[in-house]
Amino acid sequence: MSEKPAILELKNVNKSFGPIDVLHNISLQIRQGEVLCLLGDNGAGKSTLIKVLSGVHKPTSGEILMDGKAVSFGRPGAAQERGIATVHQFGGTFPLMSIGRSFFVGLEPTKGWGPFKIYDRKRANEIAVKAVRDFGITRIDDGDRLVGGLSGGERQSLAIARAVHFGARVLILDEPTAALGVKQAAHVLRIVNEAKRRGLAVVFITHQVMHAMAVGDHFAVLIRGAIAADFRKREKTREEITDLMAGGETMADLEAEIEHELHA
Repeated sequence: MSEKPAILELKNVNKSFGPIDVLHNISLQIRQGEVLCLLGDNGAGKSTLIKVLSGVHKPTSGEILMDGKAVSFGRPGAAQERGIATVHQFGGTFPLMSIGRSFFVGLEPTKGWGPFKIYDRKRANEIAVKAVRDFGITRIDDGDRLVGGLSGGERQSLAIARAVHFGARVLILDEPTAALGVKQAAHVLRIVNEAKRRGLAVVFITHQVMHAMAVGDHFAVLIRGAIAADFRKREKTREEITDLMAGGETMADLEAEIEHELHA
């Protein structure tokens, strides 16, 4: 078991909406300098779990601990203030803004004094371009370029670099490679590894087993709102993980059932 400290921990977390139970007794540790891959098919409860981690929903019962102390996030801003950053599938960037402006939106650097303060475009562009290039995105060299002209992988990278720049300790990535081609997905996976190298705790939500295996240290498979398996790197094969995500049925059984139905 890893000796790295758990930055964020869930203990016996449940979430219900009225009579509907969505999350069941979730216990997970999210450790510094590691990637926790949260795997599950559509409807497994991944989105609700992300919202609990990021302060959108409060657990119905159970505890969330940060640095070993119980915390309660009443709103997303409270989670962000504690260093929990969530990057959604399309990067959370603004396609009609420049790279520099999108990087600093809401936190723009200024120059001047008092009522004469204005947005410092040059400084914002320099900081944004350096932050992105430090993550290996060398194709971006102009902060005035529109975000809408970037590839999907570059937009993800910009959002991750922004989160790190503003002090994220836990990075929650919601299906970051789902809509990307092979080359762009590989680029995002390199960014994830770089975030891990810098000591961030990363929660990588995906249903793509190959991408998870490329970067993951710790894996949890979610089925119908419950943890079906919790294991470390190299403890299970790709086939075993895929079978777990299918609800415990082996792919061979599933293929046989489909074949039978086709010829019935």
